Amino acid sequence: MSKVPDLTKRLLLGRALSSSQQHEQLLPKRIALPVFASDALSSVAYAPQEILLALGAGGLVMYRYTPWVAAAVVVILLTVVASYRQNVRAYQSGGGDFEVATTNLGDNWGVVVASALLVDYVMTVAVSVSSGVENLGALLEFMQPHEVGVALVIVVLLTIGNLRGLKEAGVAFAVPTYLFMFAIISMLLWGLTRLAVGTDLQAETAHFEVRGDEMDVAGFALVFLLLRAFSSGCAALTGVEAISNGVPAFKKPKGENAAITLLALGTVAMTMFGGVTAFAYITDAKFAEPDQGSHLVDPSTGKEVAEADPVIAQVAHTVFSNFTPGFALVTAMTALILFLAANTAFNGFPVLGSVLAQNRYLPRQLHTRGDRLAFSNGIIILATMAGLLIYAYDASVSRLIPLYTVGVFVSFTVSQVGMVRHWNRLLAAEQDPVRRRRMRTSRGINAFGATLTGIVLVVVLITKFALGAYIVCIAMPVLFVLMKGIRRHYDRVADELVPSGEDVALPARNHGIVLVSKIHKPTLRALAYARATRPSTLEAVTVAVDAQESQRLQEEWDALDIPVPLKILDSPYREITRPVLSYVKSVRRKSPRDVVTVFIPEYVVGHWWEQLLHNQSALRLKGRLLFQPGVMVTSVAWQLHSSDRLKGRTEPPGPGASRRPPRTAADARQGGGIVSDRD
Repeated sequence: MSKVPDLTKRLLLGRALSSSQQHEQLLPKRIALPVFASDALSSVAYAPQEILLALGAGGLVMYRYTPWVAAAVVVILLTVVASYRQNVRAYQSGGGDFEVATTNLGDNWGVVVASALLVDYVMTVAVSVSSGVENLGALLEFMQPHEVGVALVIVVLLTIGNLRGLKEAGVAFAVPTYLFMFAIISMLLWGLTRLAVGTDLQAETAHFEVRGDEMDVAGFALVFLLLRAFSSGCAALTGVEAISNGVPAFKKPKGENAAITLLALGTVAMTMFGGVTAFAYITDAKFAEPDQGSHLVDPSTGKEVAEADPVIAQVAHTVFSNFTPGFALVTAMTALILFLAANTAFNGFPVLGSVLAQNRYLPRQLHTRGDRLAFSNGIIILATMAGLLIYAYDASVSRLIPLYTVGVFVSFTVSQVGMVRHWNRLLAAEQDPVRRRRMRTSRGINAFGATLTGIVLVVVLITKFALGAYIVCIAMPVLFVLMKGIRRHYDRVADELVPSGEDVALPARNHGIVLVSKIHKPTLRALAYARATRPSTLEAVTVAVDAQESQRLQEEWDALDIPVPLKILDSPYREITRPVLSYVKSVRRKSPRDVVTVFIPEYVVGHWWEQLLHNQSALRLKGRLLFQPGVMVTSVAWQLHSSDRLKGRTEPPGPGASRRPPRTAADARQGGGIVSDRD
């Protein structure tokens, strides 16, 4: 039975990998593209839809601006891809935007970027999984009432897959991603073929009307609505930064391979996003959401249509018409790629968390690799936070999207500003004309990227703030303050632990104290062990809670002729902790240069309920003694027979186990523990 948990872990996660096998987990470009770019590619499923949704708030007439909004998004996408190609060549440690900002702009800006990226990774999982479930519902309608539950199951499966390790996850996700690319491009080519032969393509919602809450918009309202649609479409850019955070996972030459992968990402994402948006416009596909200020109305009945399929599903249904397998392939692959897009965050979030932990901005446990060489703690934290968001927002994509793009455009902008400063610093020291020309070109690309992404960030904040972006604007400062606080704590502890001459000097003497409640085997073992350590002085101490019991203890002590003096501490109020603490303090006051070692006999039990049957006063006393300077506490264990069943049990290795001292089988047992010998 003791091996069942470990066996379950091995079945789910696979055999443990040694640190020497880490190089085997590196990815070639053909695997890295689907692993790291699936987030940006999957945005084809919801970015065109979000543009139509935002424009729909002004009524059907606003749909005529769709091509122009999409074109603006493509320009931003190409600019960001070109800018990040400079990033991945210059910074390859996996810190990505965080490293760029910290190195060139200072620690505070690095933490700003880190907080933005951490939020964005969580949003990536929540939005991608929720959108995937929504698209899956277009194919399997019976799943629509259970979207939240299905989304949470997908998050769990992704968590297990990534805990198994990067390489296996990458290979598993590569084939579906390529199938998605094949399905979308095939759909676009077939649609162009049908248009070329004169086929009239009309979406199933083409005859519906879109009525917005802001009809007849003009002037400032028109500009604001267009900007909102643009900011919604910029969801297509999310995921580009994942490659810069995942450069260590590439095979050598890491920087060049990452740059090539980014170029491939930009080309494919631009083609698919532009193509799907164009066909949505050509086929008159419509999409509305009352919560976002738009309504889909059937003119034949005058009634509002409750639900419509996602835009990409409408386009697939229209292009393939009666060819059901084509529609099913596109819809299924879209749902699957959205699920796998969350894997980008499962790759990026733990790596970024590890870098932050290495820089003491997050707990050091996030820098520890698990059995399969994955950053297990980061993966579990990401899954938990994303799951909570999905549950809180009922897996609603339209409610989650407004929270999505703020964080990523903060990191885009700060990173590009940092890269401009990076090139300025290199140019100041470089003399070679050819290299200076290349550097100036790179600086120009990053400066242009910083300007455009900064403008987009302002637009997103203005147009999305009231729709939910304010939550991200709160979460990011909270994370910033938290990380700065963790860093201050680690710095303070590091300063406190710097060794000095006094720390290496030996204490004058070691005064040993053995706590005694009664004379039995645990007490005699503690006395024997204390004597074996050869302290300068040694005495046994008991607290006189009951005068008669104390007298009997003294008589028994004398009768056994124990060669250690017994000191009885008075306790008129029947306390145990305070008299012992007072006595230990008095010993320290008399000899400040001495060290006091307190030996406490303790039981090792085999059942959790046995702890309830033994008084914990000595354990509480131990906790208080640990706060006393110059006082050392030593536990002397006595194993009860109930602990025998656990002696052969080994502790399953966990993240960081190699950094911890070995634990005994008794320490590792479930429900077992050390309890006081005071009955």
